[in-house]
Amino acid sequence: MKFSFPSLPLLTIFLFLLPSSIQSQMCLRNCGKETLKYPFGSGPGCGDPRFQPHITCNQQKLTFTTHTGSYPITSIDYSNQVMYISDPTMSTCSCTLPSKGFGLDWNAPFSFDDSTIFALVDCSMNSSSICKTRSYDDGSNSKLQCDQNTQICDVMYSCRPSSININLPISTCCVYTPVNLGPSFDMDLDKLQCSSYTGFYNYNDQQVDPQKWNYGIALKYKFSVTNDYPSSCDACEKSYGFCGYSEVYNSFLCNCPNGINTTTDCFFTSSYNHGFRNGVAWLINVVAWSLVRLIL
Repeated sequence: MKFSFPSLPLLTIFLFLLPSSIQSQMCLRNCGKETLKYPFGSGPGCGDPRFQPHITCNQQKLTFTTHTGSYPITSIDYSNQVMYISDPTMSTCSCTLPSKGFGLDWNAPFSFDDSTIFALVDCSMNSSSICKTRSYDDGSNSKLQCDQNTQICDVMYSCRPSSININLPISTCCVYTPVNLGPSFDMDLDKLQCSSYTGFYNYNDQQVDPQKWNYGIALKYKFSVTNDYPSSCDACEKSYGFCGYSEVYNSFLCNCPNGINTTTDCFFTSSYNHGFRNGVAWLINVVAWSLVRLIL
């Protein structure tokens, strides 16, 4: 007796359905030691699309990139919405390094946190950074708020001679606090006639000991213009999903632990997966029995 081969359409359906449970996009929950949460993401499609061009996770290293360079992210304070970065070319009390300065991209969703203090190091006495005001191409004027007569500069003189090299009166130290880099958000040390800069955001209760300061840059970020946390993202995270977006339209997506992307949350996916697995198991059994009957 010759049997028909009902397993062929079933096998076709099986092969068609199986890949739908596999997603190429899985948002990582960690990058190295740093936990990732919205608005940060591990790559395209994860987190907030406004952050993605500036934040990358490569080889488990979280990096912040601007037009002036790439900077390791040392930590993120999600409660206060502050990201801390380090600049390998920044001078500290331990060593002096030549630097081109630091700047923020104008369209980046970041600004300098009030805790950040910049000190220009080894500046020429004719440096424009020493003046009280500065004119810009658009006709505006801005106070640089760069002060030579601060305790910070006095304390930095105590650094070892082999570290920060401040040789008065040939050169000088100048402190920006709060940070005001003008409308370009850029610190161009060549134009300012300074060889380097240092930045820190915490004295660690050791104002007179620059060796123990937290060197780096603290940057504030916002979720939106109103800084409201997206309700859709809140619902996604409560269902153990990771907030992301469609790369085509930048529309919201919830990336679930099983790899499925939804436009709402992940609560339904567990039941979906259970039913899907049962359906796949049923198809496998039917195809197996059909093949056995065909062979016999």
